[in-house]
Amino acid sequence: MSAFFAGGQSDPTVQPVPASVVERVDAADTTLQNPKRAVISLGSNLGNRLETLQGAIDALEDTPGVRVKGVSPVYETEPWGVAPGSQPAYFNAVVVVKTTLPPSSLLERAHAVEEAFHRVRDERWGARTLDVDIITYAEVVSDDPVLTLPHPRAHERAFVLAPWHDLDPAAQLPARGPVADLLAAVTREGVTPRPDLELRLPE
Repeated sequence: MSAFFAGGQSDPTVQPVPASVVERVDAADTTLQNPKRAVISLGSNLGNRLETLQGAIDALEDTPGVRVKGVSPVYETEPWGVAPGSQPAYFNAVVVVKTTLPPSSLLERAHAVEEAFHRVRDERWGARTLDVDIITYAEVVSDDPVLTLPHPRAHERAFVLAPWHDLDPAAQLPARGPVADLLAAVTREGVTPRPDLELRLPE
């Protein structure tokens, strides 16, 4: 499958993949030859936010070794860590993928997808066209500073927990417990469901 971004441009981070490789990836997914389940959070507060989130989902699906298995509802969220009204609101969503990539390669792909949408990292808490964060990878718990797993602040962020809980009410955050319990313990202020918006699961 080929993802297309705004203006009909193909995802610039995807290189042609030999048919034999695609077949092996699909076979691994179908037969569950050790794919891992990962949860990824998406956010955007610049440009066409919904189109950007859908483009990110399609780009993840177009990644050899990654299959998108679930897409959450969309939430609109006030930005964290900045003065009220100083930035546009975010659209946030969570996707569940199965992947045969190791965590480091999945992180590289996440960064490549961000860069394809012109993500700029000039300042912490700055506005951005796209945020792609790995929340969990299987049951891995790691304090590696390059990729801390699970995401070190996921347990306190309603804009991650709420869409994740909608997608998978029985979800567990490794080392933290049920997502339902974590969500009940944080405020949902400024985190609003958008039932009028929808992201599609890649076909």
